[in-house]
Amino acid sequence: MSVSTDTRGSVVIHSARIADADGLVDDAWVRFENGRVASRGTGDGWTDADDVVDAADLAGPDALLTPGFIDIHGHGGAGAAFDDGADAIRTARAMHREHGTTRAVVSLVTGTIDDLARRVAEIAELTRTDRDILGSHLEGPFLDPGHHGAHEPSLLRHPIPGDVSRLLEAGAGTVRQVTIAPELPGGLEAVRMIVDAGAVAAVGHTDADAAVARSAFEAGASILTHAFNAMNGIHHRAPGPVLTAAADHRVVLEAIADNIHLDPHVIKLLFDVAPGRVALVTDAMAAAGSADGKYDLGAVKVTVTDGVARADDTGSIAGSTLTQDVALRRTVEAGVDLVDAVRALTATPAAAIGYGDSLGRLQPGFVADAVLLDAGFTVQGVWVGSAAPR
Repeated sequence: MSVSTDTRGSVVIHSARIADADGLVDDAWVRFENGRVASRGTGDGWTDADDVVDAADLAGPDALLTPGFIDIHGHGGAGAAFDDGADAIRTARAMHREHGTTRAVVSLVTGTIDDLARRVAEIAELTRTDRDILGSHLEGPFLDPGHHGAHEPSLLRHPIPGDVSRLLEAGAGTVRQVTIAPELPGGLEAVRMIVDAGAVAAVGHTDADAAVARSAFEAGASILTHAFNAMNGIHHRAPGPVLTAAADHRVVLEAIADNIHLDPHVIKLLFDVAPGRVALVTDAMAAAGSADGKYDLGAVKVTVTDGVARADDTGSIAGSTLTQDVALRRTVEAGVDLVDAVRALTATPAAAIGYGDSLGRLQPGFVADAVLLDAGFTVQGVWVGSAAPR
């Protein structure tokens, strides 16, 4: 498997099925120039380039070329946690890049306001040097204690305006997403503050019913954090936040397609009830791409057994060991159309955090991020465009 992080010259990849949000095209080619998609077509209509890749030779006769995967919710991998600074972030990102994730938002678990402000500022610095890092995601501390999951309950707090402002300001415009329980005192005001600052407010780790969730979406929240997990489920007299989000065309629903967080039938259900609005995320913690054993997820001790991470004190699921190539495989196995599954890894998450015009498609003008997979959805090649997303 080859990983190229430099497409400043010209690259042609040919003899592949190309799948992106615009459809599936057989016997296709794409040309990259100076870090962006320059052109694409079918058959032998391509011209020579600095680097010419025969996709069928590299990945077999059913070679599949997709845009680079985008993970807007993950916490680490390769034994490294995103909470542990720049070196750990780079270690984890290198592993996920090999599995097709060319761009990612760095998610942080609940900590003190001081710690989170420091970490968000560090990630802001990384976005200036590491083009694959799109910014940060604060999954806490403004969460419901009754749905804390793998977040340390003693560190949870209400969204006081001063705390919200401090975290957003520490990110200097690079906080992409903040997960919040909108029913907390000050929750809806905080949603408005987050959105007004140019970040995305996400409803999650919440006890919200349908009415409160609807109020949060009306206030500007536009993502549902890992749908079904750490929130009220669907009851025939209490539809809860999932159906409320699915009914609102402004809202993207995150899904962890590892067959642990969501049953395959539920994965398919999400795609059926919210077409074009599912973002496949990993929620991966340090054990992704690493061995079973003992790990830390922020302040929470975690044990991973047979690839399933659980908090030692509560037994709750504590993130995942998922990579996005496996998420693609599981989603297609669940009965989701290939193009819809690819869209959920590419165009939908890109648009959810404001990069819909530059990431997530293999179309002229978009950043030249691409993943080549074989018929079994095993990654055979990765290209990361040198151009910065707009």
